[in-house]
Amino acid sequence: MSKDESLPWRDETLAVRAGFERSNFGEHAEPIYTTSSYVFDSAAAAAARFGGDAPGNVYSRFTNPTVQTFERRLAALEGSEACIATSSGMAATASLVFATMTQGDHMLVSRNLFGSTVNLLGKYPARFGVDVEFMAGFDVKDWEKKIRPSTRYIYIETPTNPLMRLADIKAFADMAHAHDVELIVDNCFCTPALQKPIELGADIVVHSATKFLDGQGRCVGGAVVGRQSLIEELTAYMRSAGPTMSPFNAWVFTKGLETLSLRMKQHSINAASVAAALQSVSTIQRVIYPGLASHPDHELAKQQQSDFGGIVSFEMAGGKEAAWALIDRVKLCSITGNLGDTRTTITHPASTTHGRLTQQQRDDSGITDGLIRLAVGLEHSDDIINDLIQAGNV
Repeated sequence: MSKDESLPWRDETLAVRAGFERSNFGEHAEPIYTTSSYVFDSAAAAAARFGGDAPGNVYSRFTNPTVQTFERRLAALEGSEACIATSSGMAATASLVFATMTQGDHMLVSRNLFGSTVNLLGKYPARFGVDVEFMAGFDVKDWEKKIRPSTRYIYIETPTNPLMRLADIKAFADMAHAHDVELIVDNCFCTPALQKPIELGADIVVHSATKFLDGQGRCVGGAVVGRQSLIEELTAYMRSAGPTMSPFNAWVFTKGLETLSLRMKQHSINAASVAAALQSVSTIQRVIYPGLASHPDHELAKQQQSDFGGIVSFEMAGGKEAAWALIDRVKLCSITGNLGDTRTTITHPASTTHGRLTQQQRDDSGITDGLIRLAVGLEHSDDIINDLIQAGNV
């Protein structure tokens, strides 16, 4: 355990200090180790490293000091033993499935996931004999009825993308553990600054670091956080398959973590103001935000999150035509499928992030043609509100 990780530091301090071990040069800031390989003192030393008999870096596909700094820091923030960084959020989920599941395994998965995750899990694991079963809603009793002796994982995202429904993480963890099943939680929308799935009983946390962890829309990356033995298993997969995070991206994400707590607080403040204001726009028939008392999971959000986050979805009364018209009229918000940026972004999920789902899948998930997802940035909230109001009322 390094000096920094042995102290009872709070999240804001961990985000700035955890996981970094200075080299002999004594640098104050984290360096970027842009090296593909490492030089050894002797043939015997090289053999010991490659064979796992001696600690140290071997090859940057699976061991790089910059990447390791990001991994240790994110693990510290999530309150977990270890972390492995991947080339994207999708690579994190894919690596977890293909590294740890085998023919005959079963997995219960929420239907309300990011569209690409639904496509990944709905198509590819079956080719290797892994059975993925999608579940509607978050009634723990309904999920428990579907558990089999072969069930390995339960996979949920909370809050969900883009309808912001919440699952009771502790209830799901207790139910899963009663059947020797592990719980995976996608913590992308909240990040460890607002929600701690591991503390609530989850076994594994997955991230798209591309979103709020970076915070400025600069790089693509992902991560899996969990117990040491799991991460070692994933490291062996990384060594062979290579869905690797680059040192530069890892450095950018590490810098992003330094301001994560500050940013998530302001994202939440701004989103709450925007959500409240949108309720008075006549062309909007429904505003979806966990911080609103009208949200069906408002009380649960108060219990398991420290704030309500930066994502607001809303439904236009005029369907797709009205949704596209509002999006086309915005002057400040960026029209893009990404989220978690300092800049407010806006998208139409049915035709972008969830556009590859079938109409039936979108209907089952409640993603209507009038739905718009807004990732509220760090601009002044009044400017964001005025932009949306002028776009929605013209």
